[in-house]
Amino acid sequence: EWPETGRLALYLLGLRATCPPLEPSSQRSLVTWLKYYLEEDWAGSRQHGRPLTSHYQYSLGILALCVHRKRVREEVIQRLLAAERQGRIRPAGGSAVDTEALAALAFTCLERERLVGSRLAAELRAARRRVRKRMVEVQGPDGFFGNVYSTPWAMQVFISTNTCRTQPAYGRAMAALLENLDAFTTAATMAQVLPVLHGRSYLDIASMRCQEELDTLTPVSPEPPPEMLGNMTVRLVVECPLPRCPQHWQVPVPAGASLLDVLRAAAAQEPHDFTFDTRDTPQGPFLSMVLGLEAQQQKRSYWQLLSAPSTNLQMGVAQYRPRDGETLILRLSEW
Repeated sequence: EWPETGRLALYLLGLRATCPPLEPSSQRSLVTWLKYYLEEDWAGSRQHGRPLTSHYQYSLGILALCVHRKRVREEVIQRLLAAERQGRIRPAGGSAVDTEALAALAFTCLERERLVGSRLAAELRAARRRVRKRMVEVQGPDGFFGNVYSTPWAMQVFISTNTCRTQPAYGRAMAALLENLDAFTTAATMAQVLPVLHGRSYLDIASMRCQEELDTLTPVSPEPPPEMLGNMTVRLVVECPLPRCPQHWQVPVPAGASLLDVLRAAAAQEPHDFTFDTRDTPQGPFLSMVLGLEAQQQKRSYWQLLSAPSTNLQMGVAQYRPRDGETLILRLSEW
């Protein structure tokens, strides 16, 4: 089974970064498949007003093809450009920093690699400036652009446009990242933050001189987390627009347990009235279903994770470790 647009795009970005032999047939085949998926997404955008996958994956696809110096049809680019201009890649009344940042990176790459004409290049520059301005506006008092995971994407925009040294917001974001590096525990999230810590963006992959690259990759054995003794109790609340919600459970778990451990413990409790399911993603397990209610991309719904009363969790279910007595809310929301 072939990956979806975003997963294949990430794979091709990683493949290019490893300096493989020039244009092997297998790599050409993967690029061709990515162009096919992008066209499929473009057809979905024409029919439904948005890609079949998401603007996030759509942007990743364009970025990966650009890094491989492969042209895409102008109509495919214009769909993303129109979505950015009309605010359709942001949820109503909110922001989608990672998606907008990816779109801006794709626009910057297309212009830098001269894969578009002068008229379209001017439109892409204007869009990039709009995105960069919005990112400064949405920076929170904690220094993050959106949240801890979307911040590296936003910072890559400043790096790729050589504006990080003149933008105070960038310095605040870097300070926040350095204080929260323990949030990046999966290969995918590490791949997002590591270039930023070295002052690079994914666009630098396109200009790598592979013959000068040293083989510096060495395996690292992660240290096991410190053992924590004792137990704790976490209150779990499910909120949804159906009469059966809200519901709540008191869940005893070992100290230091993750939210995923809490969900598993809740599902194991008598009378087994709590159910959930997850979907594997490059960023780790993604909560996809609770009490039989599935988050559906077609309906733009997702299970929002909060610490009561209204604090969005900055980590996924496998990374977040609740405190004793904490109330965690699983809320079926729309984006």
